[in-house]
Amino acid sequence: MRVKNGDTIVLLVLLLVGAIFGSLIGSALGDLVPILNYGKSIGMDPFVLDLNVIVITFGFQLSLNLAGILGIIIAFVIYKKL
Repeated sequence: MRVKNGDTIVLLVLLLVGAIFGSLIGSALGDLVPILNYGKSIGMDPFVLDLNVIVITFGFQLSLNLAGILGIIIAFVIYKKL
C-alpha cells in the first residue's frame, strides 16, 4: 500500500493508535519499568453551558505517558515507511 503524500487521515489514525497502544503498554508495564508510566495531563476543565432546554459540556484533556510518546514516534516511523 502506497500512502499519498499529504494523506493526513492515515497519519492521524496511526498516531492515535500508537498513542493508545503505547499508553496501554506503559500502564501494563508500569510496575516493572516505572519510567514508562511517567506522564502529564494537559487540557482545560469542563465548562457547562445550561440553556434550560439543552446542557452542553465543553472540555479537553490529553494524558500521555512516556510509552505513549514512544508509540507516537513508532507510528510516525511506520507512516513514513508506507
